[in-house]
Amino acid sequence: MKAAGKTDHALERLVFFSDAVFAIAITLLVLEIHVPQLPRGSPDLAYVQALADLIPSFIGYVISFWVVGMFWLGHHRAFSFANRHSPRMLGWNLFLLGIIAFMPFATAFWALNTGSRVPALFYCATLLAAALLNVQVVRIATGPEMVDPATDPELVFYCRRRSLSVVLGAATALLLGIFFPRYAQAALISIPLWRRLLTLRRKPSLPT
Repeated sequence: MKAAGKTDHALERLVFFSDAVFAIAITLLVLEIHVPQLPRGSPDLAYVQALADLIPSFIGYVISFWVVGMFWLGHHRAFSFANRHSPRMLGWNLFLLGIIAFMPFATAFWALNTGSRVPALFYCATLLAAALLNVQVVRIATGPEMVDPATDPELVFYCRRRSLSVVLGAATALLLGIFFPRYAQAALISIPLWRRLLTLRRKPSLPT
């Protein structure tokens, strides 16, 4: 445990490194959308068609930007309750960041093969793996090894339940993808619904 008033540098380095990986991963999403290269002097309709062909990639970018952003928000929220470092966090957090960094590939693979079962399931499975790892990271960050003793238990309860909603949303998408691969990612909209269901208790006032 760190001394009163002393900065826990190990915890700070962990958070800074995590933020950097999230930022890089979310940036790489747009780099997977390749600019169309048409011959000089091509008609306007050809450019319009080239952009239309990229619609699946645009959709994949929006969905994955939201997904990665949601993971970052949850990560940020959980670590806002921590005031000391735990060596047990290192491995779990590194595995989570590894999946987050892999999301641009999973997104591109699905976007270039929209409607195909294997790419849809691959994307949803990648998301589910990240969600399960995120649950463990949140539990450690809000557990006795790391959490600030002054943290309201209601905040810990709420934070943990929010992380479970992503698991249920990803599992729903994976299940739908088995039968209707074209609409698998649409099931991710169930995440806010699962979150509301899991946090039916009074929503605590989150710290600013």
